Amino acid sequence: MRIAVALFPGTNCEHDVEYALGLLGADVEIVWHREGDLSDFAGVVLPGGFAHGDYLRTGAIARFSPIMDEVARLAKEGRPVLGICNGFQILCEADLLPGALIANRDLDFICKPVHVRVETTDSVLTRRAEVGMVLRIPLNSYEGNFVADEATLDALEARGRVVLRYCDPDGNVTDEANPNGSARNIAAIAGGVHGNVVGIMPHPERAVEEILGSADGRVLLESFLEAAEEAP
Repeated sequence: MRIAVALFPGTNCEHDVEYALGLLGADVEIVWHREGDLSDFAGVVLPGGFAHGDYLRTGAIARFSPIMDEVARLAKEGRPVLGICNGFQILCEADLLPGALIANRDLDFICKPVHVRVETTDSVLTRRAEVGMVLRIPLNSYEGNFVADEATLDALEARGRVVLRYCDPDGNVTDEANPNGSARNIAAIAGGVHGNVVGIMPHPERAVEEILGSADGRVLLESFLEAAEEAP
């Protein structure tokens, strides 16, 4: 099973993702953003970083890279697409996910572990998890504040497309547990025709071994790989 990890100028988390997915048994290839054919891959990950230096807006230039046409095609075919941090921002800019990511509520760069609660298992990122499960995952971003109009937020809720919410260690979803001001404490959402496109702001690839402080990210990446294995 081959997984593509997209590399844009300014991406800096590609090797983290490559290592984590490889640890879980995937055949991973880092693919330059000018690549125009992802036919041989079962899924694709857009990792974190600062694609094109975050000029204009985060992800605003990356969305026009040739590889994004292929990402959109894979998404339409039902193959799993995962955007982590900057990758989440790119997916929103490319209209593969609704909403947008803006500056954190307190205008601070956040670099710390946070807790998130699994809201649904009907997602390529959480199919091996359990609803209500609390995960400890590192967060590393300045523009991680997810925003959308109320109609879009209501639609995400109604369709079960809110995947993870920021919470406290006991699973309580509160404003105090919301690190960046994201609407309704949203940390990850699903989209796409088949719900197979997921954007997540925290970094599960940095929580796959206990030596890193948490292995809670494994269940998310294992879910992604399982979905890729079963994808059309």
